[in-house]
Amino acid sequence: MNTNSNKAIIEIRAGAGGDEAALFAADLFRMYSKFAEKQGWQIKNLESNFSSLKGFKEVILQVSGENAYNLLKHEGGVHRVQRIPETEKSGRIHTSTASVAILPQAEKTEIEIKPNDLKIDTYRASGPGGQYVNKTESAIRITHIPTGLVVSSQNERSQGANRENAMSILRSRIYALKIEQELTKMGQQRNIQIGTADRSEKIRTYNFPQDRITDHRIGKSWHNMEKILDGNLWSVIKKFQK
Repeated sequence: MNTNSNKAIIEIRAGAGGDEAALFAADLFRMYSKFAEKQGWQIKNLESNFSSLKGFKEVILQVSGENAYNLLKHEGGVHRVQRIPETEKSGRIHTSTASVAILPQAEKTEIEIKPNDLKIDTYRASGPGGQYVNKTESAIRITHIPTGLVVSSQNERSQGANRENAMSILRSRIYALKIEQELTKMGQQRNIQIGTADRSEKIRTYNFPQDRITDHRIGKSWHNMEKILDGNLWSVIKKFQK
């Protein structure tokens, strides 16, 4: 199977650190979204699960553009942030984490999913902080019985659109499992990327007091962190293209 794809799915999940981890997940979501915009890529938010302070417990987006997967694949892993949270009154620095998984987008022709292998549930969608509750059961949860994979989507107002989003996520996860079976690599890579989101498992640290981002895999640091978090990620990504 060919993992060179112009489409990638980015899964971001808050890890250790509660609300601060969810806010950091939102920062990473914004960073990758802004980077994709600067590349002229298309962006689609497939699923989002908000926290109480406008952060994300989980957010999944699809980016489509030239060489998208190959440019982003090294972003997978546990990202750690060190900063003083807005809710911290004593000025103490907190450490929180968020995990990122990067998957190549699987097309319908690459992954055949039999309807009989799916268990589909519908439920009412809820928006940020429960402020908006959909009056119809437009949200979709799909269980792939052979693998036990479960995906959900509630971002769209229509059941059909949410089903399409959920199927996109499901196909990519099944695709990763199939590559694991063939190469004993890709599925393990996704599990490594997600990890346990523990503070000690990290590929990169964002240190706000020192205005420094450090990638621990290559021992390289960058300053001007606000610019990078604003989507100017190319200086980081190009190091891995070498």
